[in-house]
Amino acid sequence: QVQLVESGGGLVQAGGSLRLSCLASGRTSSTSAMAWFRQAPGKEREFVATITRNFDITYYADSVRGRFTISRDNVKTTVYLQMNSLKSEDTAVYYCAAGLAATRTWSQYDYWGQGTQVTVSS
Repeated sequence: QVQLVESGGGLVQAGGSLRLSCLASGRTSSTSAMAWFRQAPGKEREFVATITRNFDITYYADSVRGRFTISRDNVKTTVYLQMNSLKSEDTAVYYCAAGLAATRTWSQYDYWGQGTQVTVSS
């Protein structure tokens, strides 16, 4: 089992920045990729970014590319999401996920955190 705990969400004005963290514990060696997804009220869960354990290969959703950066610290087993130039449409609950492959499909991730709220005021 892998446990994921997100932190760093909050309220920020449009154009501002936030950094989310996801601390992984347990059998982290059983996963090969970690990702961030988000879900706004009334909408489906949406892929944001993912990063592989080996070589730190990253993929981003078109809506966040160039504004968000995913990174990881394997020693601390933590994944980060640096969010810059935030827009009101970035408002959502952000979830950390871990799985065997760096995919954009949420159902292919095996482990999930509880989520952290990000609210961007315009």
